[in-house]
Amino acid sequence: MKFGILKERKSPPDRRVVFSPDALVQLQQTYPTAVIKVESSDIRIFTDDQYKAAGFEVSENLEDCDVLFGVKEVPIDSLIANKSYFFFSHTIKKQPYNQKLLKAILEKNIDLYDHETIVDANNRRLIGFGRYAGIVGAYNSIRAFGLKFELFKLPKAETLSGKEDLIRQLKRITLPPIKFVITGTGKVGGGIKEILDAIKVKQVTVDNYLTKNYAQAVYAQIDVMDYNKRIDGQVINCKDFYMNPAAYVGDFERFTKVSEIVITGHFHANEAPAILTKEMLQSKDCKIKVVGDVSCDINGPIACTLRASTIENPNYGYLASEHKEVDVFHPAAIVVMAVDNLPCEIPKDASEGFGTMFLQHVIPAFFNSDKDGVLARAKMTEKGKLTPRFSHLQDYVDGK
Repeated sequence: MKFGILKERKSPPDRRVVFSPDALVQLQQTYPTAVIKVESSDIRIFTDDQYKAAGFEVSENLEDCDVLFGVKEVPIDSLIANKSYFFFSHTIKKQPYNQKLLKAILEKNIDLYDHETIVDANNRRLIGFGRYAGIVGAYNSIRAFGLKFELFKLPKAETLSGKEDLIRQLKRITLPPIKFVITGTGKVGGGIKEILDAIKVKQVTVDNYLTKNYAQAVYAQIDVMDYNKRIDGQVINCKDFYMNPAAYVGDFERFTKVSEIVITGHFHANEAPAILTKEMLQSKDCKIKVVGDVSCDINGPIACTLRASTIENPNYGYLASEHKEVDVFHPAAIVVMAVDNLPCEIPKDASEGFGTMFLQHVIPAFFNSDKDGVLARAKMTEKGKLTPRFSHLQDYVDGK
């Protein structure tokens, strides 16, 4: 089995990689029959020389590799026919901008495994960059608050070396007694919590968060049953919400009345109620000053997320009264931080964490006949056709 590590070709450049040199050393030691080749790259966070020093061939050509690992979409003209590819294809939600990519993958007889489709038997995702999105999202949200109110100036996350450096910068500032609310308790929410805990922002219960005042910065981490309620007034459980989202209405307004900063780490199904609505943001008792929308669903559950922002310009202003974008320093503006590629800002940490997950959950499947079905579940295309698990994408491929 010959594995190839792809150069990232998408613009703007992405410095992440699936495997660091150390991770490849571990892979080689665990599976001595594996052959590994690294495509030369001048943008990757780990240099060609670092891979060479670890004992790996670096080349401009991966034609002789069986399986190719990348992070972002591979441009159509760079796809090598009759290979297996792993990358984020951004096609499973039928994204219009990548319809031609999936069609080309089928035409080139490529076996595609999307990182998002790598799940366990219970359909839970096994790998991803969510934790790192949460870490950078929390940092950027605090940075936006400091800039907006001229309280402190933090450097951009992309100029720092990684998570520990972000924490060092945050420990130098003094936060006023503000309240943060985090939506979601998964990997993204966990990354946000990691940062707030590291800088000693106190976690409090939902009831205390909603009813008490504090002399220090505090946060509450909330799940779907905290910000949704059944229309009929019944109190059931999360499973009922996921099974019957149409039976619920949003109940986030009680948090808008006491929170200065909202940082999102939720997963939102299409049928679920909106979380932060225009009406909530327009209310006279809305206290929100910054929305760090790590989830970044445009025209989604967070009404002020009018567009994705960029690492270069991470913040924009939102004027609730007119539901439009304005300058960040407009007196009535809520600051929106909605960068949609946050993990790119700490590429070393993100790459190392991703590689660890990949080594644990994916690589063994190549050497144990996929006994847990990880590869079988993840495979989207095979022999020029969609696999049965992803046959629902046929109309998308056909352009219908």
